[in-house]
Amino acid sequence: MYISAVSHYLPEVVVPNSHFEELNGLTSDWIIERTGILERRKASADENTNTMAVEAIKNLQKDYSDLSDVDLIVAASYTAYDNIVTIAHHAQFYLGIPEIPAVMLSSACSSFLNAMELVEGYFAMNKSKKALVLLSEHNTAYNHEENTKFGHLWGDGAVALIVSKEKIHEDDLKVEQIITGGAATAGVAIEAVNLKPFDGGLSMPNGRDVFINACNYMSKMTLRILSDNGLDINDLSYLITHQANLRIARNVVGNLDLPLEKALNNIQYLGNTGCAGSGIVLSENIKNIKEGDNVVVTVFGGGYSYGAMLLKK
Repeated sequence: MYISAVSHYLPEVVVPNSHFEELNGLTSDWIIERTGILERRKASADENTNTMAVEAIKNLQKDYSDLSDVDLIVAASYTAYDNIVTIAHHAQFYLGIPEIPAVMLSSACSSFLNAMELVEGYFAMNKSKKALVLLSEHNTAYNHEENTKFGHLWGDGAVALIVSKEKIHEDDLKVEQIITGGAATAGVAIEAVNLKPFDGGLSMPNGRDVFINACNYMSKMTLRILSDNGLDINDLSYLITHQANLRIARNVVGNLDLPLEKALNNIQYLGNTGCAGSGIVLSENIKNIKEGDNVVVTVFGGGYSYGAMLLKK
């Protein structure tokens, strides 16, 4: 299958590190040293995961105007605004396409690849030919900024991708392989990152365990998917990791002995945008991917979950 188009949406409100220094005394230097984050985006009072996903679709339509033949909508998020009228249904209503599957899933920050894998399954069963994949996170709705351990990590944003069973345009990205899995038995997985709306909201009580497992799994999955396709690290043009922490991303790069310029990141100016983060990186850089390039997207989510996707131009 192929990625035929991708776009993203970011809220207008920028929250710099100085906000947290005024709020709870965390200096910008302290935040940058531990996370790499300088600023992040925050949804306004009238925005949510559904509305941000629609804005990402609108940006997609600027270059890819006709979505009338979309026959599947798959959305992913762990910060739902509405658990009944999901992002997928909201998008279907906006597009006005009747009687097509509209589903939503969550596997924390690895949800991007699980959504892509679900599309792959629909294609394999000949139940769909062109899918709209939506990733949208409203972390700040569940976050407590005053928490000095993790309140400064989170940002908001959304992504829209057109995924087709057959190649549509000459410059489409081919999805060579997707691997996903759960690692709930690793470390303190079910205690490391939580989002409990009725019991404290978004929290990360075991960040060190997240760091270790994220580095290990994303490094391992990158090497595995390259090997599965007869490639090695020297064949890798770009690496996109989950945007949780710049130190994690750089640790993965070090584990792989990959030149730093091949690692694409946006956490410095967006913060942790959940499952949308790696999709936004792809959207920001897709025009720089040239013929013959190999791109690996590798992700890790709380719970734990993991995955890797190999793209070929």
